[in-house]
Amino acid sequence: MRAVVQRVAWANVTVEEKRIAEIEQGLLILLGIEDADSQDDILWLSNKITNLRIFNDKEGVMNLSLKEVDGDAVVVSQFTLHANTKKGNRPSYIRASKPKVAIPLYEEFVEQLELDLGKKVGTGIFGADMKVAFLNDGPVTIVIDTKIKDL
Repeated sequence: MRAVVQRVAWANVTVEEKRIAEIEQGLLILLGIEDADSQDDILWLSNKITNLRIFNDKEGVMNLSLKEVDGDAVVVSQFTLHANTKKGNRPSYIRASKPKVAIPLYEEFVEQLELDLGKKVGTGIFGADMKVAFLNDGPVTIVIDTKIKDL
């Protein structure tokens, strides 16, 4: 699994002119899934994101987690995170899972994140043409790949 995690002042997701998810302070999580992903990746990534110390404490130091600031989260599926741009100018998405594999893993990740946070998490609609708006706070943007845990 690959995630782009952005600390946001607010974020929302719109599909067909209908707002389906909206948060204030928290994290916008763009999530890409590949066939090699498993329950272990879900558990590891959810725990990592939930406990990332990227929110400011009273001294303005990034020292608090999403849980500690009682922030919200919204998760948006994004197969393009697994784009291969090595050859030519048209990205290949061969590593991105097809919906049959990706949807259950995406849903399990959202459920695990809700468990770890103790609250509901906003989502996009898998495979839909979504409009994602947000105000990156900081800016703080972190890329996490469960296949590269030592970075």
